[in-house]
Amino acid sequence: MNTTHAYAALDATSKLVPFELQRRALRDHDVQMDVLFCGVCHSDLHTARNEWKNTVYPAVPGHEIVGRVTAVGPQVSKYAVGDLVGVGCLVDSCRTCPSCKEGLEQYCEVGFVGTYNGADRETGENTYGGYSTALVVDEAFVLTVPENLDPAGVAPLLCAGITTYSPLRQWGAGPGRKVGIVGLGGLGHMGVKLAHAMGAHVVLFTTSASKIEDAKRLGADEVVISKNADEMEAHTNSFDLIVNTVAAQHDLNPFINLLKRDGTMTLVGAPEHDHPSPQVFNLIMKRRRLAGSLIGGIAETQEMLDFCGKHGITSDIEMIPMHKINDAYERMLKSDVKYRFVIDIDSMRK
Repeated sequence: MNTTHAYAALDATSKLVPFELQRRALRDHDVQMDVLFCGVCHSDLHTARNEWKNTVYPAVPGHEIVGRVTAVGPQVSKYAVGDLVGVGCLVDSCRTCPSCKEGLEQYCEVGFVGTYNGADRETGENTYGGYSTALVVDEAFVLTVPENLDPAGVAPLLCAGITTYSPLRQWGAGPGRKVGIVGLGGLGHMGVKLAHAMGAHVVLFTTSASKIEDAKRLGADEVVISKNADEMEAHTNSFDLIVNTVAAQHDLNPFINLLKRDGTMTLVGAPEHDHPSPQVFNLIMKRRRLAGSLIGGIAETQEMLDFCGKHGITSDIEMIPMHKINDAYERMLKSDVKYRFVIDIDSMRK
């Protein structure tokens, strides 16, 4: 067993506080790592405050993790001490269902094991995430981080990056395709960067004119103020794909109207309350699709990291020490971050 320092939510209404936990002794295929950086995802806040009504306390959030390997189990073949590695949103799955066999562990038909607030498949114990100094994970769910990238900027790729990369790949973003990204937050700014690197014509939708310049810096070819009816109307029936990253309840119909025949809008933002149901005829009359997408499997996540390594893509981040996490949550609710908080885990060691 391995005493690990962490920050935890002890209930739905209290601030996160220092916490000690015991990481498991290494199993045959386990990788142990010192956590270096952990991104702060809105899902962390939802879980800490039990907004999805499924939190097991104490809860140690964090699923955008980069670290260095410090020990390996006796049968580990993929990693060695000193390797720079990452861990994303899942740390296990059944590995035998059709989805798992296809490399789509995020859709495991038994249910994947979350990096935090999940149940270990062997012991049933609650899993604790990356707001901690060390992590132990089966090598099958560990990822190789490209050495040419800033590791702090890589951390958010493990959730925000793969969450947008997967639908862009699934629905064919690339040259000759017009792709919309709704929202310029942690997910949206990665969607813009990735769609641009794939060669698509990228349009960013935002409610704020103050984000126009930044969206173009990140790779948007055009920026549309979604509250402006004339600007929206100009793009009617023209999009192959729209990736909607907004995690707040809103009307989907204005964006569905922008899809061409056989176009798709994919929802990746996870709101506390469902969006109002869209108008059925908006879908029927153009054979449009309204879809959803959940992170990515391990193979696709590694593909995403390699793509980012090739194109020099990382997240735009603001680094914080661990003890500032509660302030970061409040700022995140106000969208007061460009574009992802990342915790310097060494701040706990110091």
